[in-house]
Amino acid sequence: MDPANSPHYPYILPSEPQVTGPEVDTPLGRVRGQQVGVKGTDRLVNVFLGIPFAQAPLGPLRFSAPLPAQPWEGVRDASTDPPMCLQDVKRMDTSRFILNGKHQLFSVSEDCLVLNIYSPAEATEGSRKPVMVWIHGGSLMVGSATSQDGSALAAYGDVLVVTVQYRLGIFGFFSTGDKHVPGNQGFLDVVAALRWVQGNITPFGGDVNCVTIFGESAGGTIVSALVLSPMATGLFHRAIAQSGVITMPGLMELNPWPKTQNVARSLACSSDSPAELVQCLQQKKGQELINLSNNLVSSYTIDGSFFPKSPRELLKEGQFYSVPFLLGVNNHEFAWLIPRAWGLMDKMEQMSREDMLTILRPFMMDSDVPPEMMVTIIDEYVDSNSDAQARRHSFQEMMGDVLIYFPALNFSRNLQDSGGPVFFYEFQHPPSSFAKIKPAWVKADHGAESTFMFGGPFLMNERSLLAFPEATEEEKQLSLTMMAQWTQFARTGDPNGKGLPPWPQFNKSEQYLEIGPMPRIRQKLKKARMQFWTETLPNKIQQWHQQQKRRKSQEDL
Repeated sequence: MDPANSPHYPYILPSEPQVTGPEVDTPLGRVRGQQVGVKGTDRLVNVFLGIPFAQAPLGPLRFSAPLPAQPWEGVRDASTDPPMCLQDVKRMDTSRFILNGKHQLFSVSEDCLVLNIYSPAEATEGSRKPVMVWIHGGSLMVGSATSQDGSALAAYGDVLVVTVQYRLGIFGFFSTGDKHVPGNQGFLDVVAALRWVQGNITPFGGDVNCVTIFGESAGGTIVSALVLSPMATGLFHRAIAQSGVITMPGLMELNPWPKTQNVARSLACSSDSPAELVQCLQQKKGQELINLSNNLVSSYTIDGSFFPKSPRELLKEGQFYSVPFLLGVNNHEFAWLIPRAWGLMDKMEQMSREDMLTILRPFMMDSDVPPEMMVTIIDEYVDSNSDAQARRHSFQEMMGDVLIYFPALNFSRNLQDSGGPVFFYEFQHPPSSFAKIKPAWVKADHGAESTFMFGGPFLMNERSLLAFPEATEEEKQLSLTMMAQWTQFARTGDPNGKGLPPWPQFNKSEQYLEIGPMPRIRQKLKKARMQFWTETLPNKIQQWHQQQKRRKSQEDL
């Protein structure tokens, strides 16, 4: 369908925006932003960049929970891009940031706990427009609030889009395993941002009683973590997790102290005293910590406050904040982006079963799968007699299921009885702009849906990460539809609306929506594979444990 005939939004020639500096009075002080246009509509968007929601986590505040931002005098300039949280910028070369060669990389700083606001230009205090708070992805190691431009989503969806930053890597997830640094600082940063929204978004035209949190990949894991954490209850009213949930394997650190001591020892901060160790690390230069911790995985801890129990326990016991929840996956999650970031693209077709097991093993360490039973997973996916291409496909499917599909579907199943509606999708369409970058066999790779959901074809700033100026007319329509679905969900808790494809709830029948140029309702996504994970594998593990008990009993005789 031509976007000009779209039932969702008007599609007209873009007008030249008048360059102005909109100003808003907040409880903390006055801010001045900028005004931008969006392709295909004459609606303008006010953009406010780099507004602090917490104090700078510097010096003795490094590794601490965030403290509320302090008020300022005069008018704060909010028209320039803020620095990203301190991270290894080189890692971006093997991340999603390479997908747009024009994309601007920003400076980095520990003073980074800021947010950006995109609001329709006519929004004022009293407008009470829905608020959508975006949490960026990047493996909890890289990323920024400014990489995702919310102007098109705000303009077409008539919502406020807030993009937040949180501490990454060692700064956001370092832990001593005790009261000195319990961990989860990055998660606490997002809680602080949501509290800021509750206290400050009204003057921008937002409705504090209609807040949706949404995020992709690591952002999706944080969204689902906030649903499970008692600290976030009441700070939002809907949730969207795209290609990531907190129960994915390999993210939980049960005993952080040994890892912490290794890091400290490398920086001449060796100590058996957590207090002394932390004080020493707080005096080190931030870049020293970045250089040292590049090979560490950002892990969350069971700190007793943000997570009183493990996420899997909280989910299983029904201890979560019941809100309308929309979750989904892409149909080729482990195709290109993640393998490339891991340095696996040229190795997948030559992998042996032992190679695959080596890669799989770390992700099973916090699961119920004994090391001796991990080969059962390889057996399920990999045919020993298959050729190189088939092995690559099997490995990609296995890792996509382990990291994304099964955690997301299992999370959704546990939410069914919560009282809040659940909606599930599988995104199907690879952006045509990736044809020159990715192999022809790549379908909808990790992160592909964000380009459409954020209105990439309609972004004025072609240096934005998700800008998609070469989109086909079919892809423009897909983007319009997804923006309408996401903002309709933010507005009502239901992605269904006039002119939109029917989208059934994910209940006992497990219906879901295939999203693409030709949307379809399907049922029981990956039924056979999910049966393996929920029935076959647990049964085999139980049998293995019984065999071990019998063997031990015989040895004791």
